Amino acid sequence: MKYQQKKRALILLADGTIFYGKSVGNKEGTAFGEVCFNTGMTGYQEIFTDPSYFGQLMVTTNAHIGNYGTNPDEVESDSIKIAGLICKNFSYDYSRPSAQMSLLEFLDQNDLFAISDVDTRALVSYIRDHGAMNAVISTDVDNIDGLKSALNEVPDMKGLELASKVSAKEPYYFGDEKASYKIAALDIGIKKNILRNLARRDAYIKVFPYNTSFEEMSRWEPDGYFISNGPGDPEPLGDAIAAAKKIIDSEKPLFGICLGHQVVALANNISTYKMYNGHRGINHPVINLNTGRGEITSQNHGFAINREETEAHDELLITHIHLNDDTVAGIRLKDKMVFSVQYHPEASPGPHDSNYLFDQFFEMIKARIEKNQLV
Repeated sequence: MKYQQKKRALILLADGTIFYGKSVGNKEGTAFGEVCFNTGMTGYQEIFTDPSYFGQLMVTTNAHIGNYGTNPDEVESDSIKIAGLICKNFSYDYSRPSAQMSLLEFLDQNDLFAISDVDTRALVSYIRDHGAMNAVISTDVDNIDGLKSALNEVPDMKGLELASKVSAKEPYYFGDEKASYKIAALDIGIKKNILRNLARRDAYIKVFPYNTSFEEMSRWEPDGYFISNGPGDPEPLGDAIAAAKKIIDSEKPLFGICLGHQVVALANNISTYKMYNGHRGINHPVINLNTGRGEITSQNHGFAINREETEAHDELLITHIHLNDDTVAGIRLKDKMVFSVQYHPEASPGPHDSNYLFDQFFEMIKARIEKNQLV
């Protein structure tokens, strides 16, 4: 399907800079959010449905988007979570046999506005130089002043609590109820592939809403706890931070990923900060300080934890470092079964260098169960 008369569209950044393109599917529309970019060559469907991207306008740096269609098995949540899509070449046709619909149909199904024919290299270069900022994409190209006025009303990501927008409203279960281990997962934006990774290691998972107390989760008597990834600023998540503190005191194993990593840090009085650009892609190099081995990782975060405070903390150890900018990519408590990473070991479509972290979590769970059996 081809669209010959595409509608003119624009990207208006918060600092007044404008880039031009065309609307995908010849549609009219307007969408607001923080503009960011992902460098992954594949996995656009997983990116678009990742709850961690809620409220963001996604710029894809790969030149072609949509060429392999979409498949319902490749979603990370129940719907598209990005606020809008910006790309160079949008493929209306696809050739992958396992695809069940085109990307355009998938976007239409989720009512997402997208623009293409954008000089994404120039746009990404500008964002890298000037930092992440709010933006608007729109076909209302003759109403610059009106778009500027509306954009000024969009809240900054710093200080913005978004976990409540993507978290489950009620607890639910995932996996085989006859599994050997029970995991309580705090959902602050959890991805489906995290649940799959936990379940395939013989775990039955109960997923709790973002503001669930430790007391409520502990009544299920889990063998371990998990705090998920998610969108927005971690500092407003008072309930999750309080729950993390009590989980740590409970002596049971705890694993945190991405936003969950930041929550674990905040529970240990380590501050967080908004990054200039953030890390979003599937080729981020990390070094494991315990093994000395490098890992290529999938990352998606705009906040990070304070390295100096972590290094000075008596009870914390830095386990992983991001090799591009030396930010903290992983921590653990010295005398507790608690650890967390800033990246995504459950990555789909990959890489899978860090998948061992799930095994590490279950080794902790098994060790604690065996210890208790000896008492």
